[in-house]
Amino acid sequence: MKLKLFAAALAAVLAFAGLANAHGPSRQKTQMSVTLDASPDEVWEVIGHFDDMSWHPAVASTEMTPEGAPADVPDESTRVLHLKADEGDPTITEQLIGLDPEKRMYKYMITDVAVEVLPVTNYSSTLQVKDKDGKAEVIWKAGFYRGFPNNNPPAELNDEAAIAAVEGIYQAGIGALAERFGKVE
Repeated sequence: MKLKLFAAALAAVLAFAGLANAHGPSRQKTQMSVTLDASPDEVWEVIGHFDDMSWHPAVASTEMTPEGAPADVPDESTRVLHLKADEGDPTITEQLIGLDPEKRMYKYMITDVAVEVLPVTNYSSTLQVKDKDGKAEVIWKAGFYRGFPNNNPPAELNDEAAIAAVEGIYQAGIGALAERFGKVE
């Protein structure tokens, strides 16, 4: 009797262990922030326009689509970021999903990007400027999945590659803002 009970318990453990391995990727999250030597309103004036990413060094141009589309209407505002590249025209298409000018914050999601450009899927992000003792604290955070949705991803599409890519974008943007406004230590 004990042997049958043990065998049944072992079978259940093995079955659940197989299911745990088959669930696929986990949602990744990252966040970066910097306090700048400028007022929150000054910084928001630079980064708070969904139709203008010229402050980010990786972005060559921002295009609203369709042409003439609003730049501040959630669920209707879509931008195409044309990235600086040695060849081709890599792009990232993003949709505004929330805007709160009083909180100096907007939320957006990527609706189209090649995993060769950014190895993520189901990416959503928030960019916010908070008042920190009269200075601007920029907070940029995201949630996303790696670029390969199944188990055993190739190295360039795994969780580590996705996190590194997003953090690289954030670091470049935050670094450019720190260079422009100065950083509070």
